[in-house]
Amino acid sequence: MNRRIRRIGFVLCLGCIVFSCRTKKTVIAKKPKTNTENIENNNKETKTTSESSTKVYANATEKYIDVYNEIAQQEMSLYGIPASITLAQGILESGSGKGRLSVKANNHFGIKCHGWTGGKIYHDDDKAQECFRKYKDAKYSFRDHSLFLKDRKRYAKLFKLKKGDYKGWARELRAAGYATDKKYPQKLISIIEQYKLYNLDKKVLGDSNIEFEIPTTIGGGNTYTVLKGDTLYAISRKYNITVKELQKLNKLKGTDLSVGQVLIVKP
Repeated sequence: MNRRIRRIGFVLCLGCIVFSCRTKKTVIAKKPKTNTENIENNNKETKTTSESSTKVYANATEKYIDVYNEIAQQEMSLYGIPASITLAQGILESGSGKGRLSVKANNHFGIKCHGWTGGKIYHDDDKAQECFRKYKDAKYSFRDHSLFLKDRKRYAKLFKLKKGDYKGWARELRAAGYATDKKYPQKLISIIEQYKLYNLDKKVLGDSNIEFEIPTTIGGGNTYTVLKGDTLYAISRKYNITVKELQKLNKLKGTDLSVGQVLIVKP
């Protein structure tokens, strides 16, 4: 009897030892990653995501469109100003975001102070050192542009045009006194049609068949967007070609340039 009890006890002890070893082995097999390993993996994922999202643009205008097209569409939804017009005006008046007012003051539309109580910047325009509005973020410049047009009676006719009529908007903006440049409407229309910005208007107006593609170019560098103060001679020197070659590439008869104009600088 005693011998039988001892055997049972021995078997039970042996079973406990085996179970304990298996439990330890399982715990070791599921050893969690160290903090260092987790950090390294996160860094690899971040690097991969960053690399895949990197975009290379052929010129500053393409980048400008990519950055601000959604804001322009939102403004159209809220205030009825064609997104194409807002973007084209921003491109033209800010030099595709490279002008001094846009860089130093986030002012993309050259809106002057006129009783403004916020930040200010002084810049030579029609007169020396005129007062312009300064914004904390460019999106506030876009909103101020919408309100500037919406709240002034002289622009009321614009909002009676057919929605998405960017050509009508371009012409009436100058007629209402927004710009003194006789070629202002043609410049806006040229930018809109070159980059197919009218598709942004169609998207806002509910055309589900429209797909607006942000223009991006791998490698880039074959075109140049004209900034305020640029001359054909200066651009030719920059890209090491002659003025005649520039004129031939862009089918130019003279040397006149427009801010926001896109030039081919390499064959």
